[in-house]
Amino acid sequence: MRKNIVAGNWKMNLNRQEAVALVDQVLTQLPAENITEILFVPSFVHLHKIAKMCTDITNVFTASQDCSSHESGAFTSEVSANMIASCNAKYVVLGHSERRSNFKESNQVLKIKVEQAFANNLAVIFCCGETLDQRESGAHFDWIKLQLTESIFHLSAADFSDIVVAYEPIWAIGTGITASSEQAQEIHAFIRDLIAQRYGNYVAKNTSILYGGSCKPINAQELFSQQDIDGGLIGGASLNATDFVAITQLF
Repeated sequence: MRKNIVAGNWKMNLNRQEAVALVDQVLTQLPAENITEILFVPSFVHLHKIAKMCTDITNVFTASQDCSSHESGAFTSEVSANMIASCNAKYVVLGHSERRSNFKESNQVLKIKVEQAFANNLAVIFCCGETLDQRESGAHFDWIKLQLTESIFHLSAADFSDIVVAYEPIWAIGTGITASSEQAQEIHAFIRDLIAQRYGNYVAKNTSILYGGSCKPINAQELFSQQDIDGGLIGGASLNATDFVAITQLF
């Protein structure tokens, strides 16, 4: 059975004191029988502290927002997958649209990053999605297929079990616009079908596919009720403990 996952991507927000306070508030508000896998996705500098706060808390883990494509060496400011793993993170988020756009990350670079993550026993949340122009021109299906094919479809079926896919309609990120539940379900079903074509139905049915794009308590339940939407990669709403906890309990 695939997992329901809600990951809170803090992006470049929260100093150390604010980060600790937010996690403490979330953990305090979680029900004792939480069944959703919850991920805090802080900046690198907070990973170790947040992971330590989540130790022995059922279904609560940390993820890194990125990792270097390099194993080690003279790459000032880069953070390797090995460093991230040493902070007890469980996942690394790769291919977020802001990384693709702001830092010109290609599918080929992301393929190398995926391999670095796997070499260090980190599961991967792999992001894919289209721009408004691509959607309006009808190119979004081919674009998403290309992102998956060039970056993660080289993996074995066994390795693919440690992949979570996150669909982000780029036109909905940080804009307040959310893809309709029907639009989101259409793409999630398309992604699951691509996985089935590459790896078979068993792998496809057991791969969690998350929605990311202005997901908030007011719209999350309708999105999560769709057959192929298994959770969310949450941005702004993850910075509010009450909102974030509310989203995690919608399954």
